[in-house]
Amino acid sequence: MNTTPIIQLNNVSKHYSLTNEAGVSDIDISISKGDFVAIVGESGSGKSTLLKLIYGLLAPNAGEILFKGEHLKGPHERLIPGHESMKMVTQDFNLNLYARVYDNISGMLSNEDVHGKEQKTWEMMEFLGIDKLAEKRIVELSGGEQQRVAIARAIVTEPEVLLLDEPFSQIDAVLKTQLRADLRRLCSFLGITMILVSHDPTDGMTLADDMIIIKDGRIKERGRPSDIYSRPSHTYTASLLGNAFVLPSDEARSLGLKPSKGKVMIYPEWVQLKSTWSSRRYQVKDVFFKGFYEELLLEREHIKIRALNMQPGSVKKGETVQVLVSNFLEFD
Repeated sequence: MNTTPIIQLNNVSKHYSLTNEAGVSDIDISISKGDFVAIVGESGSGKSTLLKLIYGLLAPNAGEILFKGEHLKGPHERLIPGHESMKMVTQDFNLNLYARVYDNISGMLSNEDVHGKEQKTWEMMEFLGIDKLAEKRIVELSGGEQQRVAIARAIVTEPEVLLLDEPFSQIDAVLKTQLRADLRRLCSFLGITMILVSHDPTDGMTLADDMIIIKDGRIKERGRPSDIYSRPSHTYTASLLGNAFVLPSDEARSLGLKPSKGKVMIYPEWVQLKSTWSSRRYQVKDVFFKGFYEELLLEREHIKIRALNMQPGSVKKGETVQVLVSNFLEFD
């Protein structure tokens, strides 16, 4: 069994000028065939730069990128930048707006086997639920429909790696949920290695087997989404993934906690509205309706925390509630 990673970055750095820190620094990543990897970070964190390096659209200033153990050629080494075994779907979709959906997808295949070309095109459209749109022009489609066409166009040639740059940025929440499910099916059914970059941590947590957190061009941590969420190594990760709040240890003691390190991180779901002998009284400064729950902004002696209320409407702004923290994590 071949254990060579399909993609490997060894101490890779890319900066756009000597004085500009934008880009990525000292990146070491190994990705196995069939993995679904999400690279998550804020805007400007370097995640799109990292994706372009993997695809071969950018060349690193230092370090080396390998594809199946061999040097991956950069734009200065290829007439047409980009690796032939990979496809990349960008935010602008790169579609022919005035051509039919069918033609946008089938145009990626050769005419050597016309029947096979037609069959494969229809299979991809059916897989992504866009077969009924075959005769429509791209300009007539919604953003979500265009996104599906772009993905079908990318995978119809059966690449080994599919790269997705902010794939959900132009579609609404309902379509996001369905498209996420379709991408999971694609990864599993076709055996494609997928690498997704997103500023939305939900994309990584719901889709990926492996999540990479990047900040200021450097990898902060990496692991299974559930592990990173439950046991983050950095307060930045907790804030990014779960809207956690961080308190100095002296302020945390006002919650009845007994930390031994300098800082305490608490997710809002760990703050319970509960009346016990160890509860603390907090004033409700604001209430944010989220559907089946509310997020509360609470304050006590100028210390602000957040809590989840699973009974919307039961708490009003200005009221006093009793709070109990069920869990917390400590950081130096």
